Amino acid sequence: MNSAERMEKALNHQEPDRVPLDLGGIVSGITLKAHLNLKEYLGIEEKDYIIDKTQQLAKPSNRILEEFGIDTRYVFINCEEHQPDKQEEYFIDEWQVKRKRSENYAGGVYYDIVASPLEDKTLADLKKEDWVPAVADVESVINKTKKVAQENEDKTIILNYMGATFEHAWYLRGFEKLLMELHQDPDVINYIIDKIVDHRKSFYNQVLPQIDPLVDILMVGDDLGTQIGPLISPDIYRKLIKPKQIDLYKHIKDKADVKLFYHTCGDCLEFVPDLIEAGIDILNPIQVSSLDPQQLKKEFGKDLVFWGGIDTHEVLPFGNTEDVEEEVKKRIDQLAPGGGFVLNSVHNIQADVPPENVVAMFKTALEYGKY
Repeated sequence: MNSAERMEKALNHQEPDRVPLDLGGIVSGITLKAHLNLKEYLGIEEKDYIIDKTQQLAKPSNRILEEFGIDTRYVFINCEEHQPDKQEEYFIDEWQVKRKRSENYAGGVYYDIVASPLEDKTLADLKKEDWVPAVADVESVINKTKKVAQENEDKTIILNYMGATFEHAWYLRGFEKLLMELHQDPDVINYIIDKIVDHRKSFYNQVLPQIDPLVDILMVGDDLGTQIGPLISPDIYRKLIKPKQIDLYKHIKDKADVKLFYHTCGDCLEFVPDLIEAGIDILNPIQVSSLDPQQLKKEFGKDLVFWGGIDTHEVLPFGNTEDVEEEVKKRIDQLAPGGGFVLNSVHNIQADVPPENVVAMFKTALEYGKY
């Protein structure tokens, strides 16, 4: 059974030959520092490429993907060779969100938002000013997709483009201000999210008809949970955010026969029925430090594929290889029966994760994850 066949069964809640494995996306990937460490550990010498500047995520080495039996391949819209001497202290993205480089506790690099371009704009300002950027280079995306699909006919192809709505709005408006305005002045937030959704639709209108047969999964998502509970009131979510998600997700599925991969960190349990109703097929990353995987599988396993599950809060960075092996076996036992599980770390593999733990995660999954 090849990767595409394996993933198709898992995505349709059937048991393939083994649990499918993933590595490489913008919410299921590996940071540059961790990738450098892993390459050194495995004796691999290859150039490094950045696929997400904000999170400093690396494009995984093909040798690593093959070594670990990874079943997915991603279409990277932005991918540039890593050049340490050209790494800026600040950068401004296409939406004019300003980010600053910071050295984190493990020596990795991350860019934090330091200026939100719409923070001081009134609704009148937003309506009269041109603040929405042009969509991505559509021809380039289509060509990249065709190339990745042609080179990986036996893999599951994922478009590495996050269709966020609520989360993107807080980048533009500022997190604190957005949370206040959801209660006090939702008209501004409504307008901003509507513009974001229109921008996403424009991209999908041009891209999906050209790549529909080639792409299996599209990524969407908005962080809805904290470590201990909902980030916003479920009632406000259902009133202001959910209708816009439904609108966008229906638009995507009308344009292409794809599975929708939804990412939200934290404790999102209260939102799961709403997300199913909104049309998502896959839930990521299953943050096991905040959620009970057994409860998710029991209550929602017929409706959702669970993607992720290997703890990055404690086990991967601070455990030893035996701890990682036990974690992998535990999550497979909880989430794999009946299909509907793709194994990966909970969010991206950070700089402080020892390379031997990364190897242990995937090697154990290959050996223990057989049905």
